[in-house]
Amino acid sequence: MRKRRAAIAVLGATVMAVSVAACGSGKSDKASGPGDFKGKTLTVWLMSGSNPPGWTKDITAAFEKKYPGAKLSVQVQQWNGIQQKLTTALSEDTPPDVVEVGNTQTPYYAATGGLMDLTGDKAALGGNDWTPAMNASAVYQGKQFAAPWYFSNRVVVYNKKIWADAGIKDTPRTQDDLFKDLDAIKAKGTQDALYAPGQDWYSFDGFLLDAGADLVRKNGDSYVSNLDSPQAAAAVNLYKKLNSYGTAPKDKDEATPQQSDVFAKGDVGAFIGFGWEAAGAIAKNPQLKDEIGYFPIPGRTADKPARVFLGGSNLAVSQASKNPELAKDFLKLALSDQFEGELAKEGGVIPNKTSLDSNLAGNPFATAASTAAANGGTTPLIPAWGNVENKPNPISTIFMTGVLQGQDPSAAAKQADAEINKRLSQKQ
Repeated sequence: MRKRRAAIAVLGATVMAVSVAACGSGKSDKASGPGDFKGKTLTVWLMSGSNPPGWTKDITAAFEKKYPGAKLSVQVQQWNGIQQKLTTALSEDTPPDVVEVGNTQTPYYAATGGLMDLTGDKAALGGNDWTPAMNASAVYQGKQFAAPWYFSNRVVVYNKKIWADAGIKDTPRTQDDLFKDLDAIKAKGTQDALYAPGQDWYSFDGFLLDAGADLVRKNGDSYVSNLDSPQAAAAVNLYKKLNSYGTAPKDKDEATPQQSDVFAKGDVGAFIGFGWEAAGAIAKNPQLKDEIGYFPIPGRTADKPARVFLGGSNLAVSQASKNPELAKDFLKLALSDQFEGELAKEGGVIPNKTSLDSNLAGNPFATAASTAAANGGTTPLIPAWGNVENKPNPISTIFMTGVLQGQDPSAAAKQADAEINKRLSQKQ
């Protein structure tokens, strides 16, 4: 996730990381006016790569014009070690006023009491128009603990020349079409028609979502793993078939080796990934500049693409902020159509309203990604899920690799379920 985010500002494409939490302040924005904040400094923590330079300059100017005498201090944080750093900061008396938190760990922070309950502010923040699939990660136990800021998801990145040489004129709209195309590419002698690493967990999560697999189920007052299901078996068998169309390792993730480096060699038909990865391939092999295309991961039927994992970030107000009204006004500004649109246009990320997708025009990756975003989803939104994804992730190392190496899906799932249940029972 860090690599994706760090590349957004440079490559104009993506994203993906850690999320939100807790209680309310009860104060009203209407009680204060611009003149009441003279001499105040609003501290905003944003993650590396999330705030493109033009956007940052413009929102700072707009904020300080609206509040004469007030200052906006945007402090860029690194993803490495951010969970502990943010957890510590939110427990102190003077935390940053506004924080960017990745969407996948929203429930973890929601359970800590470190973030302000924004339920009463949702409408004023524009929440009635937020894409529901994107907003889901900002809600915990029915309360709005953050606001969806931006998202991105994986698409199929393909080599146009290789596909054209195989006689393929149109991009596939169904999974059956995709397999036919991959067969045609293999028949032309391309060894890697599709490069799909066996432990690419976030890509695989999309296939789990598309199959209707529930990774956890309620057991009394707690959650237990639910990987041993027909839906999960169907998803992993589909992924096993995709992996068979190339030489990608069955026991490594997409960064080992970096799949964009593999694609850069020019002899790979396609991979599942982000625009920043395509840009990385072009940087290594400039001849690919005009040969790369994008399309959504096809669904089982042509009426809609496959479901995908949505990675991205939310914005939240610290519960202990000394400037809660000012902080919420910053959120209103950042989430406005003007600045959501500018972020989408400059950063190539998906905005939180479908009505703003027009800002993605001219960015082929973002256009393809936005097509699937409304049908996207996340990992289970429970506080302990972060424990499951800690390395080594049992879903990828035990379940995915086990099946890809020939193990029965149910047997591999039972082994993974046992490890996942240990992690779900760990105290936060």
